[in-house]
Amino acid sequence: MARSTKADKARQLNAAYAMLQRDIPLSEAMQHLSREFDLSERQAYRYLEEATHLDRPVEVCEITVPITLKLPAGTASLLRAYARRSGLTIGAIVTHALAAFLSTQRRHG
Repeated sequence: MARSTKADKARQLNAAYAMLQRDIPLSEAMQHLSREFDLSERQAYRYLEEATHLDRPVEVCEITVPITLKLPAGTASLLRAYARRSGLTIGAIVTHALAAFLSTQRRHG
C-alpha cells in the first residue's frame, strides 16, 4: 500500500471532522472512513481522534514537486536568514514570492 501524501491526510482528516460535526456515531464514522479511504479501522479512529481537536477543517495543500534553483550566494544567504527568522521554509518563501511575481506578470503581459 502506498503512503498517504499530505493532501491525502488533510482530506481524510477533513472527512473525519465533517462526520464529527454531523454527530455521526464514532463506530459508524470509523467504518465509513475505513471504507472510503481504504484505511484500517485503527487508522480511521486516529483520524477521528485528531479531528476532535480541530476548530475548523484543515487546508488541503497542493502537491509539491522538487526543483533545483541556482541563486547568487548573497541571495541564498539572505533567503536562509529570512527563513530562520520567520520560521517559514525556504520552499514556502520561494512559493509565495514566485506566486506574487507571476500574478503581476499575468496582469501586464
